[in-house]
Parts: sequence; C-alpha cells; structure tokens
Amino acid sequence: MLDSHLIAKTKPLPNPAQIYITDKVRVTVIAPELLRVEVSDSFVFCDEATQIVWFRDLGEHPFNLEFQKDHVMVATEKAKYYFHRKKRKVDVVEIGGEKIRTDKGNLKGTARTLDGTSGFVRLKDGIIGEKGVAVMEDNSLILGSDGMPRPRAPQKDYYIFATKNRRKALQLFYAITGPQPMMPRAVLGNWWSRYYPYTDESYLELMDKFAEADIPFSVATIDMDWHYVDLKKDLGIKKTDGRIKVWGTGWTGYTWNKRLFPDYKAFLKELKDRNLYVTLNLHPASGVRSFEEKYEKMCEHMDLDPSTGKTIPFDCTDPNFLNAYFKVLHKPYERAGVDFWWIDWQQGSKSKIPGLDPLWACNHYHTLDNAWDGRRPVVLSRYGGLGSHRYPVGFSGDTFVTWRSLKLQPYFTATAANCGYTTWSHDIGGHQFGRQKDGELYLRWIQFGVFSPILRLHSTRIALSKEPWNHPEVEDLAKEALRFRHKLIPYIYSEYYRNYLEGRPIIEPMYYGHPTKEMAYKVGGQYFFGSKLIVAPITSPANKKTGKAKVKVWLPRGEYTDIFTGEVLQGGTYTLERDLTSIPVFARSGSVIPLGTNGGNSVDNPRELELLVYRGKGRYRLYEDKGDGQEYQDGAYAVTQFRTELTEDEQKLIIFPAEGDTTYVPESRDYKINFANITRYAGAEILKNGEHCEVETDKGILLLKDIKPTDKIEITLVGIK
Repeated sequence: MLDSHLIAKTKPLPNPAQIYITDKVRVTVIAPELLRVEVSDSFVFCDEATQIVWFRDLGEHPFNLEFQKDHVMVATEKAKYYFHRKKRKVDVVEIGGEKIRTDKGNLKGTARTLDGTSGFVRLKDGIIGEKGVAVMEDNSLILGSDGMPRPRAPQKDYYIFATKNRRKALQLFYAITGPQPMMPRAVLGNWWSRYYPYTDESYLELMDKFAEADIPFSVATIDMDWHYVDLKKDLGIKKTDGRIKVWGTGWTGYTWNKRLFPDYKAFLKELKDRNLYVTLNLHPASGVRSFEEKYEKMCEHMDLDPSTGKTIPFDCTDPNFLNAYFKVLHKPYERAGVDFWWIDWQQGSKSKIPGLDPLWACNHYHTLDNAWDGRRPVVLSRYGGLGSHRYPVGFSGDTFVTWRSLKLQPYFTATAANCGYTTWSHDIGGHQFGRQKDGELYLRWIQFGVFSPILRLHSTRIALSKEPWNHPEVEDLAKEALRFRHKLIPYIYSEYYRNYLEGRPIIEPMYYGHPTKEMAYKVGGQYFFGSKLIVAPITSPANKKTGKAKVKVWLPRGEYTDIFTGEVLQGGTYTLERDLTSIPVFARSGSVIPLGTNGGNSVDNPRELELLVYRGKGRYRLYEDKGDGQEYQDGAYAVTQFRTELTEDEQKLIIFPAEGDTTYVPESRDYKINFANITRYAGAEILKNGEHCEVETDKGILLLKDIKPTDKIEITLVGIK
C-alpha cells in the first residue's frame, strides 16, 4: 500500500440534490455554469476521483427540467443545456438567449512538449470556448482512495463549461480539479541550467562569477551529469540489462559521479550557502541497476535478492516500488540539499495499467512526495494532460534556437491558460541547433523570459552556453534584463497568490479581459502578465537600417504607459518599434507595480521596496509570507494594499497598514516611490499616520525611510502635469 503522503486528498462525491438520471444517462448540475453528463450502458457511473477531477460537490444550485421532442433541457440561472436523447449528449447550450453548439469554437489549451519544434505545435482542446461553451471529456483513470489509478467501467464522462466569463470558467475548472499549489518564492527568480559535465569546482566558480557580475540566480539546476553517465569510462561497465531503448545505458542514474563531485554533500552545502534552490535531472525509465549505491537498499525494501544483480524495473504501478523509490533514492539527497527534481520522461505513455501514462504518475507522485516535510511541492516536468496544473513547473522541452521557436512561445504560454496550466518553463534562449551566435535573438528571448512564469536559461552541451558574456554585443542589456526579473519577484509572487486564491493565471490571452473584442483574438503573441501589465514580446529581428524591430499591439480602452520607454498610449491598435533596449510592456492607468531592491540574489520579502506608480485610479494587493512551507493554506500571509486616486490636478497614493500575519513583513521598510508617468508637479504632501512628514527626493523619486507595517502613508502630488 502507498505511504499515506503519496495519497492525494480528494472529495469526489457529487451532491445528490444536483443529479438527474434517465435512460442510462446521469446528469449532474455541478454549478449553474458547469454540467456533468455520464452515459453508461451498464448504469455504472463514476463517483470516485479520476486523474483529472477530484471534487464534484460545489453546493446546491437550483435547476429545472423541460422535456422537449428531441431534447431534455436542463435550465439553471446562467444557462440552458439541451441534452439530445438519440445522440445522448448535450449538443447545444443557450447563454443569454444565444444558442451555441458544443462542438465548435474551442480556443485550445496546450501540448505535452515542444521537443524538436521550430514554430508550430498542435494544441489539444481546453475548457474555454470562443462563444462561452467548451466540453471537457474525462476519459482518465479512476484515482482510488488507496492513491493508485485503475481502469473504470466503460462510459462517456464529460463536463460542459457554459460562461462567457473566461476567468469564471477557469475558477470552476480549478474547483473540480484542485488549485495549483503556491510555489516557493525562490523559483520565481532566474534559473541557471545547462546540459554540461560540470565539476563541483567549475559549477561553484560559475555561480561566483554570476554573483561578482551582479547577475542574480535563485535556482541552480544540475543536469544528468550529476550521476554516472559514461558507465564504461567511470565504472568499467560495458552492458546493463536496464538500458532505455532510445538512449544510452547511462541516461538513468542515482549515484553521484565522484569524478565530478567527490563530495556531493559539501557541494550542495556550498550551493545552499550561496542562497540557491537546487534541482537535479532524472530519467527514471531504466530502473535501478546493480551498480547503483542504493541498489541493495532498494532490494531490501522490495524484498528482492541483491545477489542476482537483476535490475529493479521502474514501475509506477507498484505501490511498494513507489514507496521505496522515494524513500531510498530521493529522500537522502533531499535531506542533503536537493529541493526538487527535474523529471525528464521521454519513454512513451504506456505502463502495466492500461491507460496509465508514466509521465502523469511521475508528476503526481513526485509532487505529493516533495511536500514530505512541509515544503511547497515543485517538480519540473512535461505536461501530462488536464489537471497537470497541480504539478508545477512545466518543462516545455528541447526547442531549436530560431526566431520561429521564439515566436511560438508567447502564444503557446498564454493559450495554456485555457486548461489552467499557468506555469510553463521554456529553455530560454533555445536548447539546440539554429542561430547559436545571434545576440539579438538571445536578448529578445531573455526579454520574453523576464515576463514569463519561469525564467530558466538552458542549452545543450553542444550549443553556445547562455552566459551573457558569451554574447558580448548584448551582454550589458542581458544582465540588466536578468536583474529586472529578480526585482519583479514581489509582483510575480503576488500574482501567483492571486492564481491560488482567485484562480487567475499569471499569463492570460487578451480575450480573457475582453471576450467580445475581435482584436483580442488577433494578437496571439500579446498577453496579460499578472493583473496590471500587458506584454507584447518582440519575436522578429530588427530592421538593419533602423536597428529597431516592429510588433503589432492592441490596447483596450483606457490609458497605458510603457514601463521602459515612458510612452503613454490610449486604447487602440499600434505598430510599435523598439530597439534592443526593451520590448513593449504597458501598465494600465492607476497601476502600482512593486519591485524588490534587496540586492544580490535574495528572495526574502524586501527590506526596500520600489513602487512604480502610474497616473489614475486603482488598487493593488502585495502578498507576503515565509516564501516556503504550507502557511498559505491556513491564510497565514500578510497583505499590504496600495490605492491610487486621481482628481483633475492631484494624484494620490495610499499605503495602508498591512493586514493578516504581519510577522512576515520587515519590521521597518524603506520605500522608493516613482510616479513613473508624471513628469512635473507643483508639490507633494506626505502624511504618516495622519501627520505631516518630510521625505527626501532623488531625481523626482520620493524616499520614505523606516516605514512600519502598522503605518498608513498618504502621498498627494498637487499641480500634476
């Protein structure tokens, strides 16, 4: 039986008051905008959790039935669902008086991987329909109360989402599948990764070189060379009985390569001393072979005879193997300093249980196991189908170093929101082949990465490595972009809290905010980055004469300011040009963008906070907590609210006292207040807890010192221009 921590907590039973059964069909009104339909010739319906759906009781929601000639109409306060008796399916849904076919208009979701792609990938369906209706088929396995998947009785099982509100549809999807867990704060910084046989000394030297150049990294990735790869050279082994058919015998391994890492515990400690989160690459398909240091221990746990020397196969269908797999192979390394694992599964989708994809099993059980000591679970792995948002982070695979690859990624990343998959991690800069020495392409990729869920530089050993100094023509700009990403962590972290609490993806297509606007569907490479920014990455090379690249941008109604150039635009369609220094990133009016300025690679809640404040009226909530651990599940976090107000010639910013668990907020904090698009004003009035106070200024930026979490700050600029 599985160890208890490997059994997911589910509550799959539907509310009995929400069920209607007729002629081998069961209909469940889960919410006014969400209907479940099951068709079973054996009258056996599924009340257990599946790999996709874990929760089905969202309370009582009144509904009526109307029996028509060909249909049974299920009417809720939000929609009417027309179930066709002969077809035995809902073929039409009515929203707001408009009848919509269920087989048309899906806005797509995402794909398993971008391996080997250079500009195109076929996307699977998501749960968002262009006209508000989308169907999600659940043909996944039962996830039993024992934590193990198993086949279910033949039936059709699908869910109909019926709302023109994209965010509402996604909230319902999260409600039945479970939310994406909050991630450790450190993973939102910059990651260093390369498939390369580093030694402990060379890796640490590189980390120190980054620090000396003031290039902040918060995650250190060691690819597969952490373990023995060349078995003949390092161990004198010519053959093994556990070779992956596609790859060489050393692709799988669990024993540190002592030639490269003579004392791995000391190496991991050195990384920790440098304030780095650590992940190691795994290819588990070859199992555990007799040369592994943990082989005898694994045999002991599996009740096998080690003297036979037989390989212990990787078997995600065997609870005993899974228990030993984590307890013997992974826990010792995690205790020594490995924070999470990069699961690089490339060996097909079959296992001993028909329909069980080992990729899904790796993602599922690794995520559950990674929370073993109260830490926030993370796994870096490929997409395993609907419900995979529960297992962040997504590894999109080995793309080519081409402009076409880069152009695909903004659209691909944003569209993944349509299946709740909010945290793709790309090989920023591209993995292999293509334009290795194109500094412009390298920089544009990093600039996109700054406004991606995860910025992970990566390349293969045969490609040009992604250190900025390997691209001297754009070195300084690349460094500055990586620094800015690190400064964005307070904003990005707050947006991930918004995802966890409200079901709002950090990256959304433009049609999420504006579903009725035709242009919102035509700018597929443009997206919302959190609740306050609109990003239009540049994914084509510059004109050789002007040195500038063009990008088409659509802005909804309102006023927007480019946070890099200061350009102020009203809603409309534009063709913008940018040189290498920036890409178009727009803050809507009234926005407050918090930036951390701790320095170094610290990911702590910042002692000094810079606020980019934009003319207008708005609110922003900054979320802070320990940055790891499970506190967020109990609401143990602090929220600092910022509010902007605008009159004819006055702009006000209010910083409210922090609420919640204020122990996570520094005892005193310095603020740098940058009214970014107000060039001139007659004067400034600053109140601290209702009393006037003097502040310093530096080139128009207001400097507030020693502000406590209990303080209320009111800043009013008068006579603004």
